[in-house]
Amino acid sequence: MQIELYFAPGACSFVPHAGLEVVKAATGQDFTPHMVKLHKGEHKTPEYLAMNPEGLVPVLKVDGHPLSQIVAICDFIDRGFPQAGLLPADSWARAQAMSRFAWMNNTVHPTFTHVFMPNKFTGDEAAQAAIKAHAIEQYRKHLARIEHMVEHAGTPYLLGDRVSFLDAYALTLLRWGGYAGIDPESLPKLWSHVQRVADTAPVAAAIERERLQLNVYKPA
Repeated sequence: MQIELYFAPGACSFVPHAGLEVVKAATGQDFTPHMVKLHKGEHKTPEYLAMNPEGLVPVLKVDGHPLSQIVAICDFIDRGFPQAGLLPADSWARAQAMSRFAWMNNTVHPTFTHVFMPNKFTGDEAAQAAIKAHAIEQYRKHLARIEHMVEHAGTPYLLGDRVSFLDAYALTLLRWGGYAGIDPESLPKLWSHVQRVADTAPVAAAIERERLQLNVYKPA
């Protein structure tokens, strides 16, 4: 099987990127990473739009066939390589994990979009400022909920003894919080968890390839 991943540094594509590194460590299945430079518009080229008409990352190609949308991509990776332990094997536990995964993707992630790109929703600058301020408040609440998940997991990682897609998403979302003016150290249990996730060899490999700084918070 030939697997290729198109990702942008620091984007949500980090989640399957880290997942594929976990798969590689667990099974030996390699993949070819392709960095997409959003600031250069590489996601808007005809070649990229042929893979994903929305012009978004990530895109997974398997034997030349593209797949978009992070939840679908991660579901495919887990079903193809269940021995990597990226999602639970038990059907009910897996459904519960996917419920939290979907919440991170369809609620927390879009909230950050309102913080980072309020101009997508209105051209009025005053309205943009109001949207951003409200979204930051909501985003902090979402991060607090993820911290609560960490605190009550009862295991080293969110889904057990092994790093999962949820851990990689928690890392991504907390990291984004720095751009929203949220100090990760103000969420100490989540920050400690994210650092532990980042220290695992597969996740560290993805971080190194993307050249990510884990804490991007800068005091005002």
